[in-house]
Amino acid sequence: MSRKLLLEHAEIPGITTYEVYRRQGGYRAVEKALKEMTPESVLDEVKISGLRGRGGAGFPTGMKWSFLAKPEGIPRYLLCNADESEPGTFKDRLLMERLPHLLIEGMIASAYALGCRTAYIYIRGEYKWIVKTLERAIAEAYANGWLGERILGTDFSFDLHVTPGAGAYICGEETALIESLEGKRGNPRLKPPFPAVSGLWNSPTLVNNVESLCAVVPIVNEGGEAFSAIGIGRSTGTKLISACGNINKPGVYEIELGLPVEEFIYSDEYCGGIKNGKQLKAVVPGGSSVPILPAHLILKTAAGEDRLMSYESLAEGGFVSGSMLGSGGFIVYDEDQCIVRNTWNFSRFYHHESCGQCSPCREGTGWLEKVLHRLEHGHGRMHDIDLLVDISKKIEGNTICPLGDAAAWPVASAVRHFRDEFEWHVREPQLSQQRNFGLAREAVAV
Repeated sequence: MSRKLLLEHAEIPGITTYEVYRRQGGYRAVEKALKEMTPESVLDEVKISGLRGRGGAGFPTGMKWSFLAKPEGIPRYLLCNADESEPGTFKDRLLMERLPHLLIEGMIASAYALGCRTAYIYIRGEYKWIVKTLERAIAEAYANGWLGERILGTDFSFDLHVTPGAGAYICGEETALIESLEGKRGNPRLKPPFPAVSGLWNSPTLVNNVESLCAVVPIVNEGGEAFSAIGIGRSTGTKLISACGNINKPGVYEIELGLPVEEFIYSDEYCGGIKNGKQLKAVVPGGSSVPILPAHLILKTAAGEDRLMSYESLAEGGFVSGSMLGSGGFIVYDEDQCIVRNTWNFSRFYHHESCGQCSPCREGTGWLEKVLHRLEHGHGRMHDIDLLVDISKKIEGNTICPLGDAAAWPVASAVRHFRDEFEWHVREPQLSQQRNFGLAREAVAV
């Protein structure tokens, strides 16, 4: 049974309220930080913990915090990136719905370490009902002295605000998020300067994911060493995984990093195996923006070792035979799923969500969608398959923000690992459009 650091109290009735959260030990991390620790010692504990950003990039959180510039007389800002728009990812939603005070507590402790007086939770526009949950919890925190002036009688003062986005995936990129907060169109900025030097209103700004900020609470409470003792190698602590697709038990699971992928898929504690007794075909392990892996490569590395739920193990082999842990959006495909159809669906999303600022992304995502649509709807040609690879190469690494890479990687990996399916769509244009891809393939075999 995996240890729960974030979801331990998620099922307790009334945990969204201050009274119940406080009875379960809530705000103990703030008390400890403000009364027993200096800002520098909180930062040190986060560094010791080995916590890595839970939004997708996996960059060491303590190192990112240490980059925050601290010029005299200029305010610093903390931004919570709650713009959870990655297809297949819904773990931040659970944290905000069930444990809003955990996020608030994590932000207070983080702001204390960073010397931030003001913070914003920038939340996905489609999460309108969660805005009310967060605002109620923030009001309770103000009423009970955890927010506002001179918290717990110390010199530390902190204000927290919630700002809904307009429903744009691109605003999950930190500089586009900042542009949107400033009331502008949510286009990514050129870097440098980085937000840590010049972010919100040209001031030093730190942007962290919901889960990352929540993880600060157990780190402060138990210490960085206790957190780093969980997990494997540089993948420390626990991680929330959004599991969905053709599995018996979809949902959000808190795992200890280093758990074997096979155990995560087939254990009754987690996904409970493939639905209807079907065979595993493929997995997108980190949200729609990461490379897809066929069954034999998601369960074992190319070297024959067990694939683990960790940053390093999932990336082993590079994009030739590996993928990324990413945001933890774990999408499972059974034997009847059509890879071409699902890849086309991803491409439609990225074409729609491209801000249009960069030509390779603006034009390239449109071409990926167009060619995949042609293949899926019975009008494909053999050279379209190589065309998809060529377009992906021309997008990757040539855009201001990672959206271009996010659009290119799933397509390139789908062709790499499932080229026979793309060719079959060209050879059997009518059958390839059937809803059940597995049965369609069987019909031809018979």
